Amino acid sequence: MSHSEVLKVAIRKTVGSRDARKLRREGRIPASLQSDGGGESNLNLHLGEVEFLASRRHHIHLYDLDIEGDLQAALVRELQWDAMGDQIQHIEFKRVQRGVETEAEVELEFFGEPKHGVLNHLVTHITIRTIPSKIPDSILVRVGELEVGDHIKAGELELPEGVSLAVPEELEILVLSAPRIEVVEEPEGEVAAPEEGGEATETPDQPESGGE
Repeated sequence: MSHSEVLKVAIRKTVGSRDARKLRREGRIPASLQSDGGGESNLNLHLGEVEFLASRRHHIHLYDLDIEGDLQAALVRELQWDAMGDQIQHIEFKRVQRGVETEAEVELEFFGEPKHGVLNHLVTHITIRTIPSKIPDSILVRVGELEVGDHIKAGELELPEGVSLAVPEELEILVLSAPRIEVVEEPEGEVAAPEEGGEATETPDQPESGGE
């Protein structure tokens, strides 16, 4: 389950691409804190890249953002990466309230290996609803006992206590399909070439019909 961690952030005095590039050169990540609909305004922030990445390695979902001494609970709503997927360009946080249900996207962890067939993963993350402190790191999907043609839908997932789906139960997660076998046919009408070092066989001349 999720634990919270305090992240010290600062308010951006200026915004724009030039300011964002300057922050990244200084080891900071531009960020924003979105309203939860309770009347709070959106805030433009920045925070230390090293501290944030360390918290992600600890599977932290819930943060207490320290904004000039004021702690505000928040979840990561979206991470924007550069074109190569190497560096976070922007973080969008979402305000939440402790003890109040909210939606969060969670990774699906597929466990096992079917004896036959090919697994087709239709989704790899799913949106759930729970209180912030109960957001799981992932949801386990057991696939080892599946047979060819079997499907797994969202409503069949084993969810932790206090966690519910925020997507339709009929949403398909994966399907186990039969392996595809390709048959290569020999082209018709071709004469086999002679083996290397061999001699081609000539057809004897046919006698001419008629005569003197």
